[in-house]
Amino acid sequence: MQSAKKSKLLKGATGEWEVVIGMEIHAQVTSKAKLFSGASTAFGGAPNSHVSLVDAAMPGMLPVINEHCVAQAVRTGLGLKAKINRRSVFDRKNYFYPDLPQGYQISQYKSPVVGEGKVTVDMPDGESFEVGIERLHLEQDAGKSLHDQHPAYSYVDLNRAGVALMEIVTKPDIRSAEDAKAFVSKLRSILRYLGTCDGNMEEGSLRADVNVSVRKPGAGLNTRCEIKNVNSIRFIGQAIESEARRQIEILEEGGAIEQETRLFDAAKGETRAMRSKEEAHDYRYFPDPDLLPLEIDEAFVSSIAATLPELPDEKKARFVKELGLSAYDADVLVSERETAEYFEALAKGRDAKAAANFVINELFGRLNKEGTAIAESPVSAAQAGAILDLVADGTISGKIAKDLIDIVWIEGGDPRAIVEKRGLKQVTDTGAIEKVIDEIIAANPDKVEAAKAKPQAVGWFVGQVMKATGGKANPAAVNELLKKKLGQ
Repeated sequence: MQSAKKSKLLKGATGEWEVVIGMEIHAQVTSKAKLFSGASTAFGGAPNSHVSLVDAAMPGMLPVINEHCVAQAVRTGLGLKAKINRRSVFDRKNYFYPDLPQGYQISQYKSPVVGEGKVTVDMPDGESFEVGIERLHLEQDAGKSLHDQHPAYSYVDLNRAGVALMEIVTKPDIRSAEDAKAFVSKLRSILRYLGTCDGNMEEGSLRADVNVSVRKPGAGLNTRCEIKNVNSIRFIGQAIESEARRQIEILEEGGAIEQETRLFDAAKGETRAMRSKEEAHDYRYFPDPDLLPLEIDEAFVSSIAATLPELPDEKKARFVKELGLSAYDADVLVSERETAEYFEALAKGRDAKAAANFVINELFGRLNKEGTAIAESPVSAAQAGAILDLVADGTISGKIAKDLIDIVWIEGGDPRAIVEKRGLKQVTDTGAIEKVIDEIIAANPDKVEAAKAKPQAVGWFVGQVMKATGGKANPAAVNELLKKKLGQ
């Protein structure tokens, strides 16, 4: 268990408190069919348009396991460096819910498909921490109740009913809201690399139940409350902060925390009670009589292991060791699979640091401004590479490169052809540059005296020359000529 770090403690009226966080992440399995039926899992269909007789729990309908979903769970387990259980059992978890037609959920209780694993999380300040994975089990999702379609009735949409979920349960190893957000980001990144969950929280593909308790540093674990179905990383952080402070206030006033399920109200920024927390025995788990135990052999696991991609941690280590990137730059570049792929295509045969700077400083800024994902970038890796090559071989300056990016961003096209057509080549003719410099010096005698007294003032002349040449003058030639002319 982690030791309490002072920076992560919350201040209360009676001193400092440590937050203890565990999470249950529900990740929708990337699969075209549901866990026990052939119905579609596509998002956004008309209500009840993706429902089979099995999903609707019609009499006599029996579930049939989707082997692809099992393979996806095993693949995720391998990506989490977890134990793959060779035998697992599906259980019925009994509880009433209006959009659960069977009256029970098919889940896994004592024998999940995946056992203990771990996730290492690197923070921007260089600190890293490990979160233990308790288990990963497969279960079916429930449907959705619609309360805004009629003034007196609720409607039920069963499109999600039976969709395969992986419930990933962590150990209580997280100690702050920021750490919790970083963990979910890292886990989502791993799932996306693996191709086992698309991680789209806005579509409900990834959501979290967050268990929060507080204690005095060094004390034993206290009573926890569970915040259900938090569907954004930002809300996860806000929910933890709010719930931790609520519990601290109760304890400092001499009260006790009741174990309960709560919901996070994003509009008010606070949690509210939903129901008393059920215990496992309340669900009356028992093995599902319609499904045989899953027997997973070594050949099945090995065949999946052989197809695993290079995951973020390994990719980051390679970027640092082989490409010479800083740990921070590498971390940024591997956070999303599409970003890493773009960078690697751009860096191939080029200076890796220049490629990293382009992606992080130039491309990200433009993409964020327009709310565009890197996969839809108007400037492809091939076009960006051509621009970097033009700078590297001295054809254009850094200033012209920015203008060229603007042109390609809006109009597309081959950067080399654009440079030729629009006359954007860098001026390297020292005679032409010298003529411009002489004119600027002659027109600004006061600035010349200032530059002779204060060498840094030469920067003003550089700016004027670049302005006069439309950014085409070779910066190195400009600097060299100016120093000679100004006697520096």
